[in-house]
Amino acid sequence: MKKSLFVAAIAAIALVACKKTDNVEAAAVDSVDATADSAVAAIDSTATATVDSVKATADSAKAEVKADEKAAKEEIKK
Repeated sequence: MKKSLFVAAIAAIALVACKKTDNVEAAAVDSVDATADSAVAAIDSTATATVDSVKATADSAKAEVKADEKAAKEEIKK
């Protein structure tokens, strides 16, 4: 992910550094757009994976607490 962000940053700097009177090939512009889209998709994917991981961890912790609670209640009844 860091590599794709680095490539996107370099491409953006190169695009900004061009003079407005310079001719830019359409293929180069499309490549920059594709790189930027790829970087955004990677960030979105990472964010989704992180959220899913946090939810799974929270669910696991919740189940563990419920099991401990049940065991504690059974100990009190004895």
